[in-house]
Amino acid sequence: MKKIIVTGGTGYIGSHVVIDLVNKGYQPVIVDNLSNSNINVLDGIEAICGQRVEHSNIDLCHEEDTKAFFKSHSDSVGIIHFAALKAVGESVEQPNRYYRNNLVSLLNTLDGMTENNIEHLIFSSSCTVYGNPDVLPVTEKSPIKNATSPYGNTKQIGEEIISDFLHSADNKYKALSLRYFNPVGAHESAHIGELPIGVPSNLMPYITQTAIGIRECLSIFGNDYDTPDGTAIRDYIHVSDLADAHVMALEHILDQSNSLSYDTLNLGTGTGYSVNDVVKSFEKSTGEKLNYKYAPRREGDVPAIYADNTKTTKILGWKPKYSLDDMTSSAWKWECELRKA
Repeated sequence: MKKIIVTGGTGYIGSHVVIDLVNKGYQPVIVDNLSNSNINVLDGIEAICGQRVEHSNIDLCHEEDTKAFFKSHSDSVGIIHFAALKAVGESVEQPNRYYRNNLVSLLNTLDGMTENNIEHLIFSSSCTVYGNPDVLPVTEKSPIKNATSPYGNTKQIGEEIISDFLHSADNKYKALSLRYFNPVGAHESAHIGELPIGVPSNLMPYITQTAIGIRECLSIFGNDYDTPDGTAIRDYIHVSDLADAHVMALEHILDQSNSLSYDTLNLGTGTGYSVNDVVKSFEKSTGEKLNYKYAPRREGDVPAIYADNTKTTKILGWKPKYSLDDMTSSAWKWECELRKA
């Protein structure tokens, strides 16, 4: 059974990927300092998979702890690196924290790879690397423009670090940077889902928390964008589709016949939905009426971005399965189950 290190594996996306890894016959090992997740996620994973996944509570910014962790798992064949701070607005307010956390943890992870001959890396990147695009949809060849937030810049720099690392290393190392668009939804079992700490920075958990009464009102940031209904447009993708793509990406670089050492892939549905579209989908799929208001634009947000996923489909054979209504209804099911606990 091939062992895979999953950094940030108790987080929203990481936990869904861990489940897919188990289901595909891999042995995932989680390293996560729980700064933006909850230890109870391990219970949810166990309820779905029927087994307890090993977890180490380590901050990957701590060099010696990270060295010791990787040495103890030197029999791993790959790493999926999620561990990072990820809120656009917060990164504008706390840039130093974002640069220190996201880049130092990546550098220490790459050191762990080389010191222990772990040859394969999947990097959690972001569509924010495209900045405010001139042409939509964006392809992997779209210009990498100036980032609109420190978070986005850490992903741009992260990709550059990995590319330079592979250029300097011998050909045995391989990596893929997966540029996510907007993950939403929850596992069909409702045992795991998005669980933000404090006030949500992402749209979907704010919608569900408003609908269930935790938040008084949803603020939609900006209704004066140059879009059909004035609200920002994003490419929302179900987290289970995203998880499926990670395992396929891992298997792609584990395949010895694939000689390419580094590549980037978009992970999106290829369809842009406005914030108003998401609100309407939620109300339709759940039957819940949402209290919302329009607020000023949020610094760091771009008016519109969505993916061309042709390259990903061709290389991985991956296609997203879930609709926007599937995303909103599964997020609501998760929120309701969460409040029963």
